[in-house]
Amino acid sequence: MKNVLVAILLCSTHLFAQTPYSIQMTDSFMSWYPDSIVVKPRTTSTWDYEQGLMLKAIDKVWRRTADPKYFNYIHKDLNRFVEANGDKHTYKYDDFNLDNISTGRALLTLYQQSLPGKEKFKLAADELWKQLENQPKTDEGGYWHKKRYPYQMWLDGLFMAEPFSAEYAKMFNYPEHFDHIAKQFALIEKYAVDPVTGLIYHGYDEKKEQKWANKETGLSPHFWGRAIGWYAMALVEVLDYFPENHPERQNLINYLNRLAPALVKYQDANSGVWYQMTALGNKEGNYLEASESCMFVFALAKGVRKGYLPASYFGAAKKGYEGILKEFIEKEPNGTISLNKTVSVGGLGGSPYRDGSYEYYLSEPIRKNDLKGVGPFIFASVEMELAAEGFPAKGQKVGLDYHFNREFRKGFDGKTEQFHYTWEDTQHSGFLWFGSIFENMGAETVAIKGNPTKANLKDLDVYIIVDPDTKKETELPNFIEKNDIKNIAKWVKKGGTLLVMANDTANCEIPHTNELIKKFGISFTNKSRNMVQGNQYEQGKLLIASGNPVFPNTKKVYVKELVTLHLDKPNATSVVEEGGDVIIATATYGKGKVLVIGDPWLYNEYVDARKIPTEYQNFQAAKDLAHWLLKK
Repeated sequence: MKNVLVAILLCSTHLFAQTPYSIQMTDSFMSWYPDSIVVKPRTTSTWDYEQGLMLKAIDKVWRRTADPKYFNYIHKDLNRFVEANGDKHTYKYDDFNLDNISTGRALLTLYQQSLPGKEKFKLAADELWKQLENQPKTDEGGYWHKKRYPYQMWLDGLFMAEPFSAEYAKMFNYPEHFDHIAKQFALIEKYAVDPVTGLIYHGYDEKKEQKWANKETGLSPHFWGRAIGWYAMALVEVLDYFPENHPERQNLINYLNRLAPALVKYQDANSGVWYQMTALGNKEGNYLEASESCMFVFALAKGVRKGYLPASYFGAAKKGYEGILKEFIEKEPNGTISLNKTVSVGGLGGSPYRDGSYEYYLSEPIRKNDLKGVGPFIFASVEMELAAEGFPAKGQKVGLDYHFNREFRKGFDGKTEQFHYTWEDTQHSGFLWFGSIFENMGAETVAIKGNPTKANLKDLDVYIIVDPDTKKETELPNFIEKNDIKNIAKWVKKGGTLLVMANDTANCEIPHTNELIKKFGISFTNKSRNMVQGNQYEQGKLLIASGNPVFPNTKKVYVKELVTLHLDKPNATSVVEEGGDVIIATATYGKGKVLVIGDPWLYNEYVDARKIPTEYQNFQAAKDLAHWLLKK
């Protein structure tokens, strides 16, 4: 792993010395389609899988940058398509077309945010779920790709349907549906994988009736790169939502590990990218193709980052990405960038009839800035940019307290769930964004649902306590008691890192929390400040001086309604002050360290930049703080 990380850092010096390519391409795309996404060769926007692909790509860039313009683009696009009752313009339920499911992922993104009128996005997603529930299936339970393609499974369909299906099933508590998701992949592995090359055929006809289908196997004649790319991307995206304890989860990871060596085997040695007809190299007429190359790089890089694939596969991803930049990316005179050499389409059957022959696949036109290439290029760029930052916290574990802070609400599935400063909470009240920062650094995030016992703390590198409850917030709150303090102090002394984030005196259990931080030479003053009125954000402004040891890349943040601190012992140090008030303090204690602030200021509402003005760098502050906490 060390050698891989060195290679990552070396590649970062020349690949990312400028504005990241994910941002360059997304900004270029938004300049081409400022109002609505028009999929060539159409002249008006429609409900389309390329729309869904691009919206998910933009979502990934939003989460990498916390720039609200990206979220606003997604919201604006779907606001125009979805009526108040959930109806979607140009969508036809009766087509039973898996391609139409792709945009559902963006619907779920919007529904999980704190937005007025968001219920319509849930209603729109419900109809897509209904389509999947009633989608025609093969005799063995595989989705037909479209109603007009009976008994046919195409690799494309796995990406179009299953990531949405998995996220929806997780959000709305359909655990039994994960068996069905796993079956879609298992059927492809059973029937469409070639045992010689390890590659996967584009289509499978269960009835073996189509003219393109082999009469013995039901398979289409060739390995088409983008189809394999859709499948590879589907695997790594579905795993984001697939339950950790599901018996089929490991099989999905095994499928990725089975496919990865085949992708590396057929990677062009000279260019680093892949051919349109993956297994046929430089056969006459074959050409290097952009979309599949981006898809393969994305799947390999994300597979390594998430630990599904051995670290050695990053070398192929890096070589592929460098090849993409050289072979396909073009700088335009107006400052935008373009992606060349994406094949426009590839299909089977239909009218005019597509026979799946080598000649057919090479007959489809090649386009510049085709969205089926642009979207995967953004996917791949985000992964490579994450890799360029390195994974300095690989193997470390960050625990978030769910015991002293225990508030409940009705979840998306109607059941009671814990929320408010939890890793899972996707709404403004949660720590999803903060947790993602730790995970992107290679750390594992876990919930600590009981007292900080020796057993609960022993495997943690970082322990975070946020806003312990008063009786006003929870009927039977768990207060921080003497034995808890004793256990935490012993753990810190041995080298643990403790982060305590309180709240103003009216909204946090200060007395018991104060006893904890006093152990480390810091105490709360009971003075609350930055009491912001409405949207007068300047009342919550805090400036951070250059050279700050915790926040070296942050200049200005927003923190409202916080309780100030007092330094009681020489081991405690002020990190951020204003007007004579200590806002953030650190302390050393044995081999460990502690940071205290009187507010939970890094929850989603003040990190995703949708609410506060972009001049406030809370997202960057969260990244800086995560680096400080994880630094040994």
